[in-house]
This record gives sequence, structure tokens and C-alpha cells, in this order.
Amino acid sequence: MRFSPSFLDEIRDRVPISDVIGKRVTWDRRKTNVSRGDYWACCPFHGEKSPSFHCEDRKSRYHCFGCGVSGDHFRFLTDLEGLSFPEAVQQIADMAGVPMPQPDPQAERRERERTSLLDVMELATQFFQDQLQAATGAKARAYLRERGLTGRTIETFRLGFAPDSRNALKEFLAGKSVGKEQIEACGLVVHGPDVPVSYDRFRDRIMFPILSAREKVIAFGGRAMSADAPAKYLNSNETELFHKGNVLFNFARARRASQGADGTGTIIAVEGYMDVIALHQAGLENAVAPLGTALTENQLDLLWKMTAQPVLCFDGDGAGIRAANRAVDLALPHLKPGRSVRFAMLPDGKDPDDLVRHEGREPFDKVLANARSLADMVWMREVQGGGFDTPEKRAELEARLRQVTSVVGDESVRRHYGQDMRDRLNAFLQGSAPFRSERRPFERGGRDRGGRQGGGFRQAGADRNAGPTTISDRLARSSLVSGQQAVPLLRESVLALTIVNHPQLLFDEYDEISTIEFDHRDLQRCWAAVLNAAATNGPRLTREGLVEQLETEGFGVLIGALDQQIRYARLWTATTAAAPEDAREGYLQALALHKRTKALNWQRRELERELAYATEEGDIEAVPQLLRTLQEVQLEVTRLENQEAIIEGFGVLSGRVKGPAAR
Repeated sequence: MRFSPSFLDEIRDRVPISDVIGKRVTWDRRKTNVSRGDYWACCPFHGEKSPSFHCEDRKSRYHCFGCGVSGDHFRFLTDLEGLSFPEAVQQIADMAGVPMPQPDPQAERRERERTSLLDVMELATQFFQDQLQAATGAKARAYLRERGLTGRTIETFRLGFAPDSRNALKEFLAGKSVGKEQIEACGLVVHGPDVPVSYDRFRDRIMFPILSAREKVIAFGGRAMSADAPAKYLNSNETELFHKGNVLFNFARARRASQGADGTGTIIAVEGYMDVIALHQAGLENAVAPLGTALTENQLDLLWKMTAQPVLCFDGDGAGIRAANRAVDLALPHLKPGRSVRFAMLPDGKDPDDLVRHEGREPFDKVLANARSLADMVWMREVQGGGFDTPEKRAELEARLRQVTSVVGDESVRRHYGQDMRDRLNAFLQGSAPFRSERRPFERGGRDRGGRQGGGFRQAGADRNAGPTTISDRLARSSLVSGQQAVPLLRESVLALTIVNHPQLLFDEYDEISTIEFDHRDLQRCWAAVLNAAATNGPRLTREGLVEQLETEGFGVLIGALDQQIRYARLWTATTAAAPEDAREGYLQALALHKRTKALNWQRRELERELAYATEEGDIEAVPQLLRTLQEVQLEVTRLENQEAIIEGFGVLSGRVKGPAAR
């Protein structure tokens, strides 16, 4: 019987190779490192007294440095026990709890079709590569040169160019006898009942091939050359070959690079294609990137399959810190002994591409060397800018830390996280110097040599002897500092619930909507689950299916609270009663208001930091202008916060009226 590669990969991934081999050997306690999935034993294939047989769960491989044997799960069983390959597959499938595939002519046909689709994607890749080198690709070549890419790097990543034509690729593939159905199945053209004639999906874009774990082209990312393009980056749609939330750009190359001779290589997760490519060209070949969206659980699991402690790299600005905090919440429930993540925060306004292109590799190496642990990120997020000068506030901080660490799934890790946070809290509240220093990246407050309180994020006239209070009252009441809110801000509820009730909106505007950042912690986690469901199901996702999945993941109570909040506020465009066009209109209004408020809040925080710094450094001349600007921004924030009727005009497009019938 022939087994599909996807089935073999699935059962291999489910069963650590150490579980297979460990039943036949005794691991050496001195050399084995269980937390890293690194095992040593006396070789079962030849007699020896000292352990030279090495097994790594991360690579799913074994190798004996004495007799030279090596292989995977199946090879071990066939060579050691004389099993046939199907018998070895059966044994691993039983351990994985996965039923053996039954002979299925349709499945075999789909596998043949899948292989055929890979051939079509290879033809498309070659077409794009040729176009980049042709006269039509001159502008794209110039752009890549400006970005500092060498010809060798362009060839390594097989970069290409999609000409500004509706039919160039389609006609090329048709000339190679590729059928219309195959072209459509690969996602290379836009087609459907509302499209009379299909046309090329990618036009006037630099093309980045996306490879599978087996290094086959399964999708593309396209970077627009025109500044007027609706989307700067465009990815292939979901196909039989490609599921966006389950793939990392540069996965196969990075995995090889991380599996160096010493076995200590890590993986760096950055934001975009160009970041990965620039780091590769600078000699850091172990970088990957999610495909234009926030990291998903499946992508995080891929990282952990390559290394026990990947480094997640984020920009050091406000958006980068918020993205890092989302990654903190994503990782915490899945921690296990020896498995975690670290966070490398770049200088504000820099991304990896900028850093290595203008300053070389050394500054980025320093960023990696200063990567913080997940525990550090949790601690700094919870204490940043907070004033803890009353017993109630200190108790609130303690409760938040307890709540955050309670989500860790592994009991042992959860216990140690709880102890670590208690130790930090005790030292922090007693004024221990190490913890005061950890707060400084997030605040400018402190005491000068004379013992005077330095300028922090305080309002004018604040008590200068009031201890560590360093933020405005409004910011102190925000969810960032005060912790969990009972319900999100109304605007955030509108943005989330509209998508739950009308999931098709997400696919219509995916690149913009998927990057929405919420302040409410539970809503952050719920939104990650929504995006994961969208990545898994694609445009087939229905409201009923999404709600069922969210309820399964424990978000049923939150969705109910959002619905009650929306109905109480009579914002009907966010409910199931709204026509699709009404929901879209209301959503875009709420999104514009949300983005404007976010931008103003970020500007306010930056001004508060600059004001604190100017005060601390004695730059008196800069203070009046900063105060005036800060006051103007604060007035605008207040105006937006007090603005009523966030979404108006329900029924304008469909003719519906607000009333009982719409409820």
C-alpha cells in the first residue's frame, strides 16, 4: 500500500522518535537532556560499552557515531526489528492514535492531483523568475537592488515578477497544456460565479515563492510595485496545497540552518519576507516569518518543532510591543518543561531589514543577545507605568499576575511561573534595585542623585513624594495598566462581534482587518482564535461554524457578553439582523474611529515620554511646546472617547429601520 506523504508526516509529528527508540534502549542519564529532546544510548545495532547512539526529537532522526547507522521512525523499526515498511507505519500510527488510511481510489486520485498542482506551481515560479530577468522586470530588479539584495540572494529565494497583465501567466500555463481547472485550483487566477472571465491574481508585483516543508512551491506572496495598489502585500488564497495559518516563510531552510553540528541552533521569527531575506543575506539563515498576519498557534507549534526556545523578534515601537504582548498570551497556555519563547525587541522605528542593511549584522546580533525571557515579558507588561502606592493597587497587581500565570497548561511550569512572579513582586514592592531597573525601558520616572523624583508620566501638580506613580490618571485607568475589564470598550466589541456575525467581511478586507489590535486581554485571545479559524477554514467559514469553534475554545461567555453589550447600545449593524452591506458600512466607520483613537493614544504616550525625558534632563525650553502639543492631543482623545453614536445609518443601504423587527 502506498502512503501519502501528508499521512507519514502527521504520524511522525505526533510521536517523538525517542518514544519509539526508548522502548528498545536505555538512555544514558549523564549525556541525555530530556528537556531539549536530546537522547544518548548504547547503539542497539552494534555492541558497545559507551553511548554513541544519538537521537533528537527535534529532528525526528537518530544517528550512531560508532557504526554510522541513521534514519527516522520507520527506518529504525524496519532495520532493528525486521518489520516491513507497512508494518512499521502501522506501529507508529497506533502509537499516534491515528487510524490507518483505507485503500481509497478517490484519495489516491487526489494525491495524484496534488502532485500535478505542485508541477503547475513550479511552472508558475519559473515564469515569474524569467519575467524578473526580462525587460518587463527592469523596475522590479531596480527595486530589489535598492533593497540591497544580491543576484545570488534573488536566485536562492527564487524571486520573480508578475507583469502588469491580466492574462500573461494564464496564457503561459495554457501554452504548457495546463488546464483551466488546475490553474484555478492553484489559486493563480481570480475566478468565480461573479467573474465572467478569470484573470491573473498577481499583477505588477515582485513574487516571493512560499515553500512547503518538503521545499515544494505551494503559494506565493506578491509585493506591489505601484504605490496605489489596494494591498501592499498579497498572498495566495487558500488551496489544496496552501493553508496560510499552517505555514512559515523559509521554514525548510531555517530548519536546516538550526540543525547545525552542535545542535544548539535556534529559530528567529520576524515579521515579513524581506526581513527573512535580508537576514539570510547577512548570514542569519535561521529566520522565518508568518505570512502577513499575527502568529498562529499552528505556526508557533512549527517553531517548537524546530527548536525548544525560538526567538520572536518585534519592532520596539508601540505596535511592536502590543504584538509581543499578543504573542505572550498565545504562548503561555502551551508552555512545557524546556519549551518556551524569547523576545527580541528592536530599536524603535527599525525592522530587521533596515538594521542589517544600513548597519550590518552586529547590531542585530546584539538585539538577539539581549532577548528577554517570556517571564520577563509577562512581568514588564503587568508593571509597566503602574502606580502601586496603595494596598489596593498592589493587591490588584498580585491578582493580575496570578490570573496571567493561571493559563499555563503544564502544572509544573505553571507552579514555577507562579513562584517566579511572587518572588519578583516581593522584591519589587520592597524597592529591590533589580526590579526597578527592569521598569526603565517602559518609563522615564526615577530619582536623581539628590533623591528627587524624576519626571515620569505624571500630570502637572502631582505629589512629588508619592512614590512610583508615574502615569496620568486616564492611562492608569486603561486596560493596559488596570488589567482585565469586565467587557471591552464598545468600539472593540463592535469590531469583533461584527466579524463573528458576518465572517465574510474578514475575507473581503483580510489584510487590514486581521491586523486589528485590541486592548482587552480576553478579546485578544478570542481574536487570535477567530483568525486561526479563518486560516483553517478559508472563505467556507460560516457564522455558525465560527461560533461553535469559539464556544469549544471557551469564548462562549465572552461572545454572549459582547452581544448583550451591542444590543443594549442599539448598534444593530454588528448583529446578525444587519444586511451584509449595512454591516460592512458600520464596520468601516468603527474601524476608522478605532484606528484614529489608537494613533492618538500612541502619540500621547510618546509625548508623555518626551516630556518626562525633557524634564529629567533639564531641557526646560522644550517643555512648553511639548505640553501644548500634549494638551491638543489629549483634547482630541477626549473628544473621540465622548463621541456618541459610533456607528450610524443602520438600514440606509437596505431600507431597514431600527426597531423591534431589526432585533
